[in-house]
Amino acid sequence: MAIIEVKNLTRKFGDLTAVDDISFTVEEGEVFGFLGPNGAGKTTTINVLCTLLKPTSGEAWLNGHHAVRDQAKVRRSIGLVFQEPSLDDQLTAEENLNFHAILYDIPASARAKRMEEVLKMVELYDRRKDSIKTFSGGMKRRLEIARGLMHYPRVLFLDEPTLGLDPQTRTLIWEYILELREREGITIFLTTHYMDEAEHADRIAIIDYGKIVALDTPDNLRGLVGGDIITVKTTDDQLAAQEISQRFGFQVNEGENGLHFEVQKGEEFIPRFVEQLPLEIHSISLHRPTLDDVFLKFTGRRIRDEELSAKDQWKARMKRQRRPHP
Repeated sequence: MAIIEVKNLTRKFGDLTAVDDISFTVEEGEVFGFLGPNGAGKTTTINVLCTLLKPTSGEAWLNGHHAVRDQAKVRRSIGLVFQEPSLDDQLTAEENLNFHAILYDIPASARAKRMEEVLKMVELYDRRKDSIKTFSGGMKRRLEIARGLMHYPRVLFLDEPTLGLDPQTRTLIWEYILELREREGITIFLTTHYMDEAEHADRIAIIDYGKIVALDTPDNLRGLVGGDIITVKTTDDQLAAQEISQRFGFQVNEGENGLHFEVQKGEEFIPRFVEQLPLEIHSISLHRPTLDDVFLKFTGRRIRDEELSAKDQWKARMKRQRRPHP
């Protein structure tokens, strides 16, 4: 059963189309991921679904409630962990959660029990009396997740939940997220540009320049790449690309690390390739398809952890959209 349904959703900011006519559904209890670079439209989509923005056109429903006409009901159905920190660092952990509980009309008689439940879930119960100022970045993110669960939401939105955290802390955050999905039976909608994070999703929508370019399970998306990825550097990569195309019939892409092409049963192919290529090979490697390869296939480039600045992203998107169509 779909708990989120989106139909032909578009959101514009002046001349910029941030979200461009997208449609998808999210099933109840699913971990659903939006994978894309900074500025792709991920946060804008979440903001529409969470009633923080109205769509320019199209419609969305969450837990059976219309995102525009039933905003109050939608807000009671969701928890939201923002990309930017949103805790009051003048308060303790307990005070932050209590303030949230008051906003959501959680009865005073039930607040203490629920606070204890969510704080123990993220292993912060012993720090409940401590000021947020003393918390590390990972602890603050865990507390934000706990706060988002206080009112028993049906869907938890996580917008870049581990952005800026070190790899070890990111791994721990994901242990908490997956555990709470099992414990609370909650649907999780996350945005990310980290490939390893996207692997936790049951299904992934790859979004680029406001459009969904692919949507499926991680395994099925990797299967779309078509084979193992061979990367090779030679004494003359331009000539090598021609030889690979003509001699073996493969489409070759040039990248920073050399030439890339897809082949079935790569381990069996490499010895024959090395023997028959009439050029000196400096390096050659093989790896199985990843989500980064999927993104490359559909967009022509890879996602980097460090993207352009937000200003440059918007400029690039505006320039792309103003480019005349053939």
